[in-house]
Amino acid sequence: MADRARGTFRGRGAPRGGSASRGGAPPGSADKPRREAILDLSKYQDERIRVKFTGGRQVTGVLKGYDQLLNLVLDDVQEERQEPTPHTRALGLAVLRGPTITILSPVDGSEV
Repeated sequence: MADRARGTFRGRGAPRGGSASRGGAPPGSADKPRREAILDLSKYQDERIRVKFTGGRQVTGVLKGYDQLLNLVLDDVQEERQEPTPHTRALGLAVLRGPTITILSPVDGSEV
């Protein structure tokens, strides 16, 4: 027990109270302009869209929300699978992770 004196640092990273910060914004980021999203999805808000994922899955639904990472919230979602036989499954409200999305397109005026 004697070797475990108070105030000694035994973990990884910087000791508490040091100059290194955990989390939060990096220094100097307050004056940087905010980056724009790659896609402007506001024109598809409350419109039916089709989303394809890595791995081949595909869903259609009404776009209700999104963020800068392209995470999407869709309502009235239908999953469409083609293999081994064509099949549709109702999912309702769903949150789709942006990093898994490969193709995003409006349903209006598009053919599969």
